[in-house]
Amino acid sequence: MKFSTKLFGFIKKDTAGAIGICIFIFFVIVALFAPLISPYDPGAMHFDETGALMRIHPPSFQHLFGTTWMGRDVFSQVVMGTRIALFVGILSAVCVVFIGTNIGLIAGYYGGRIDNIIMRIVDIIYGIPFLPFALILVAVMGPGISNIIIAIILITWRNTARVIRAQVLTIKQRAYVEAARISGASNFRIMYKHIAPNVIPLSLVYIALSMGTGIMTEASLSFLGYGAPEVPSWGKILFECYNSQAMFIAWWWMIPPGIAITLLVLSGFLVGRSYEEVANPRLRER
Repeated sequence: MKFSTKLFGFIKKDTAGAIGICIFIFFVIVALFAPLISPYDPGAMHFDETGALMRIHPPSFQHLFGTTWMGRDVFSQVVMGTRIALFVGILSAVCVVFIGTNIGLIAGYYGGRIDNIIMRIVDIIYGIPFLPFALILVAVMGPGISNIIIAIILITWRNTARVIRAQVLTIKQRAYVEAARISGASNFRIMYKHIAPNVIPLSLVYIALSMGTGIMTEASLSFLGYGAPEVPSWGKILFECYNSQAMFIAWWWMIPPGIAITLLVLSGFLVGRSYEEVANPRLRER
């Protein structure tokens, strides 16, 4: 509670953090009310008065972001794609940080052989290139949002685990942890009651940063054709634009989803920066 109050108090003074929060809240509102904001079904094809398909029409009052090669409304696709971006970004970030934090706690607290085994696994995972791994996994398991999230989780928890472990190695040497150990507290109690509260602020930093990674990964895989075929997403919009060879013809088809991806990822970075300055007071002194 104190940390939350401290965080929001600091964000009020930090312009970049406030901007990040505003951008994120904007996208959350768009995602929640997407069916009301979207003027058309994102998969519906549109025809003009003569009955001809409105193929690659520029922005107008009828179609704010223009239309695609198949006459679909780009604005509706971008609005509905917000839901997928936030769902993948938030869910993957929470899962990645939950796994990474717990593994970091276990490795740092127990040390010795357990720490060595876990850190060698982390080293091996660091040697696996992320995007090729995600591509192969999704190709084997099949396109789909759930498989993309699994691919993100399986490999990106390594960053959180390593940082949390380093913090735990320092915290477990403190007097109050030793006092809890002498008083007969169990290892589980010491890890989650005495040590975990001190590393949670750092975990929150990685939730904000990992959200951007999840959004970028989903967009990248969808752009390469491995996204869910029945679900509108920003990466899929770019894929269809590229596949139709219209990236340099229909700028209104390419730029809106690109800007949306950039802004949402930027919001995660700005919020993460504010989290980090709250979690590490030394950064505020610079």
